[in-house]
Amino acid sequence: MRTAEPRSAAAQRVPHQVDEERWPDVAARPGASRLRTAATSVVVRRALERLPLRVRFPDGTHAGTGGPLIEIHDTGAFHERVGAHGLVGFGESYMAGDWDAPDLVGALTVLAGNLADLVPAPLQRLRGLWALRQPESQRNTPSGARGNISRHYDLSNELFAVFLDETLTYSAAHFRGFPADQELLAAAQHRKIDRLLDLAEVGEGTRLLEIGTGWGELAIRAAARGAHVNSLTLSREQRDLALERVRGAGLADRVSIELRDYREAVGTYDAIVSVEMVEAVGEEFWPVYFATLDARLAPGGRVALQAITMPHDRMLASRGTYTWIQKYIFPGGRLPSVEAVDRLTSEHTALSTTRRDALGAHYAETLRLWRERFTERADDVEALGFDQTFRRMWTFYLAYSEAGFRSGYLDVQQYLFTKGEPTR
Repeated sequence: MRTAEPRSAAAQRVPHQVDEERWPDVAARPGASRLRTAATSVVVRRALERLPLRVRFPDGTHAGTGGPLIEIHDTGAFHERVGAHGLVGFGESYMAGDWDAPDLVGALTVLAGNLADLVPAPLQRLRGLWALRQPESQRNTPSGARGNISRHYDLSNELFAVFLDETLTYSAAHFRGFPADQELLAAAQHRKIDRLLDLAEVGEGTRLLEIGTGWGELAIRAAARGAHVNSLTLSREQRDLALERVRGAGLADRVSIELRDYREAVGTYDAIVSVEMVEAVGEEFWPVYFATLDARLAPGGRVALQAITMPHDRMLASRGTYTWIQKYIFPGGRLPSVEAVDRLTSEHTALSTTRRDALGAHYAETLRLWRERFTERADDVEALGFDQTFRRMWTFYLAYSEAGFRSGYLDVQQYLFTKGEPTR
């Protein structure tokens, strides 16, 4: 049932100007047919009517059973974008300012928790006809992976420094308790790193391969234990700053950082650590990634892997679909399921899963702290040259990710893989 409410000031505000050259698909409405837009309106309204949300439209009517507020500013643009491009259009609609939510994470958590049922079953079966497909240009071939990684990680070291803690660690932290505190984030990141290094038994003299350098914090802590670290990255920005930080820590003789694809790794190592790297590999290349871990690990060695996962049924349902995250945040990315990781290691490696711990709640809190700091320092982001559309995009990304973990749609796993003992 829809009832009328007084229009709020937010509902009447003028959307921000979108740079047409920088954001062509956000600046221009997709031009969906009237029939498709009308059908989308019906599907969306019916879906919203049964959700614990309160969705308010510009004419004062609302939908939902009550809960976090979503304020639609431009109904036509909203339905047109969603009708033409599905969830990609939903995200672009937020970037354009077609809708807002005072509690964005709360609203997105409701949607994430009901994602499997938002689209009616008959339309789900026709997903191949209406869902956008991943572009060939985003395949994670050796050359394609460099471009995909650069689009995210080479944005600006200064941008990441705005919202990360002083360790510059861009992955789930491990807290002692909840709610997490901003002042304890660096310690929680060190706890996560140390836990992974402990799993891999990294210590004096360990030959360690790190796949995915980040800004060097794990390599620094491993070298401080006496390990000899070879770290691989495809981001020039990250490599330059990581090398500077390694030199500043006085550990340049123990750490090498190479601008190299994981497929180009050589040698064998006592231990391998890879933190939230498999998500950037792409499903097509998962077997190669896990086979590389196996090939580079010496007999008796250990792999500590941290990976974001999604439910297996949703992984299968979304296979091949082009998502908003892939288009704007992580081109070429793809999340595995726990079942997929089990299959990959059993079919393509001699690795055994010795331990697996789920830390999804820790990632939700990590993302909350990043999002709050990003919001608090919006002026600093603007001063770096990132416009309002970018800031809305990044806010949506952080909130969207946090909602995924809070709803249970996403999880993060710490794995320990072992390889048979060396023969004597």
